[in-house]
Amino acid sequence: MKLKQRLLVVCVFCILWASCNDDESCKAGAGGDVTLVAFPQHHTKPVRPDSVYVKFDSKEFPGASPLDYDLAIAADTTEDHVFIENLKCGDYYIYMIGYDHSIIELVRGGIPYTIADNLSGEIDLDIPVTE
Repeated sequence: MKLKQRLLVVCVFCILWASCNDDESCKAGAGGDVTLVAFPQHHTKPVRPDSVYVKFDSKEFPGASPLDYDLAIAADTTEDHVFIENLKCGDYYIYMIGYDHSIIELVRGGIPYTIADNLSGEIDLDIPVTE
């Protein structure tokens, strides 16, 4: 009987341990030490950024509405990039809008990005955009 009790205790422990989510320490959001430097690229060529939208804890495109995002940043029109500062580790969806002077049109697009645990500093990130 003791062997069955021990096996039961081991099984319960394993189930509880497996149900714990190790990723809770890596919950996307503000308050971290990582800065993404987002560069919009139209057909691999840089375009002037207009704005960037960031969805926390997402790898999927949440939609084109700014209301679908957790963070919105207007671009400095004198730069070819946008700083997304103070991010924690976790999953993000980065969506950018830019202006391509060669075709005289707004371009937009995005990509998912995961910031690994224990990272800090700046990370350059090319964001593909299209008409």
